[in-house]
Amino acid sequence: MSNKEIETEKNSEKETSGTKENSTAKNILGTIAYIAGVCIFVFLILHFVGQRTVVNGNSMDTTLANGQNLVMDKLSYRFHDPKRYDIIIFPGPEEEGMHPYYIKRIIGMPGETVQIKDGKVYINDKELKSDAYGITDYIDYPGIAEEPVTLGKDEYFCLGDNRPVSQDSRYEIVGPVKRSQIVGKVWIRIWPLNKFGKVS
Repeated sequence: MSNKEIETEKNSEKETSGTKENSTAKNILGTIAYIAGVCIFVFLILHFVGQRTVVNGNSMDTTLANGQNLVMDKLSYRFHDPKRYDIIIFPGPEEEGMHPYYIKRIIGMPGETVQIKDGKVYINDKELKSDAYGITDYIDYPGIAEEPVTLGKDEYFCLGDNRPVSQDSRYEIVGPVKRSQIVGKVWIRIWPLNKFGKVS
């Protein structure tokens, strides 16, 4: 084998090695760019669209359990009004100088008259038979809704799914929730992982 052939072979090996190194470097840079893109996307979602929140208490059992982590949708109500049965988040009454956030389900809509009698919810004098989300069929404590409560044009009547332990719109200290008070609606459960998914 001539010196020229040996030199050509060495150059070929160098080119192959250089190509492999370039390919590896591109793969690494591609992976870093992908991870950075995902992180930026998650940051933008959590900052502008959603917000992580943690369930504190048992007022929404069994739909939501104490300690579960949620992502709240802060954006969609800018484009449409809340709907009946949406699970919303709003600041509750002041406690020790702070306003803890409440997580409750919308039952009564603006302009409707809500009453709880004989343990059942009535909307405009008709029993709300489709109220299948609550874990209790019978409501022991009607609170202010013992008498008809007519909601304003921007008010919502909210109940916790676990009615016996829920401090909600039945209580005078909470009352109907104004549209302007709603921070967002519960969107996705992210923890525990075996419960991950959209919250209905």
